[in-house]
Amino acid sequence: MSEASIREAVRDRYAAAARAVSGSAGCCGAKASLRVEDAITSDLYAEAEKSALPEKAVLASLGCGNPTALAELKEGETVLDLGSGGGIDVLLSARRVGAKGKAYGLDMTDEMLALARENQRKAGADNVEFLKGEIENIPLPDNSVDVVISNCVINLSADKDRVLSEAFRVLKPGGRFAVADVVTRGAIPEQLRRDMLLWAGCVAGALDEGDYRAKLAAAGFEAVEVEATRVYRSEDARAFLADKGFSADAAAVDGKFMSAFIRGRKP
Repeated sequence: MSEASIREAVRDRYAAAARAVSGSAGCCGAKASLRVEDAITSDLYAEAEKSALPEKAVLASLGCGNPTALAELKEGETVLDLGSGGGIDVLLSARRVGAKGKAYGLDMTDEMLALARENQRKAGADNVEFLKGEIENIPLPDNSVDVVISNCVINLSADKDRVLSEAFRVLKPGGRFAVADVVTRGAIPEQLRRDMLLWAGCVAGALDEGDYRAKLAAAGFEAVEVEATRVYRSEDARAFLADKGFSADAAAVDGKFMSAFIRGRKP
């Protein structure tokens, strides 16, 4: 799989999700038909958070965690969301950093950007800016943001070293990296790694938790942590794998992939 083909598969998948604006969509596709996405995408945000946002921002939520809570954002900070989608985490971040702060969202998909900007207008969020671009090439200057967040997106990149290097570059000294992502534990069947749809749906592109730590350290981050939040069992995976034509026993991935909070700090 080339980097370009992976990028196009991801772009196509998320463009379709934006057009659907479906509340049953998760980072791995249509939750209505795949039980694993119920396990991944359910109960990520408090009702009070969701009720304060435009409906379409909530309906287009495609994540596996709540990085805005993880990051412990402070008033006046500048935050960047990598792969911001419909904008739910950007809008939540904007509320946390206040009028003196700034929340950027970066996405490569025109349909998602249009949806996010519509949600921004409805929310009346003046301290928000959505940027078009790729997370491997962040269109912001060095040392320009206090916090980098992301929600089930870095696993979709074919060049994660570049993503982490770029995140490090744009962070100010002392800045924080705080993302939700899907990671793996132990060997994953190779067919999963080869399947393009699965890559676009979170599982195939996920890093092993040890590799994630090593890559963050190689990029220059300190105080690296990987905290499992949900470990998925064979019953979570069975319907998802069958729908994608993966014939192996779902037990092959039992307990081997999980949602996690990943943290690091720029010295």
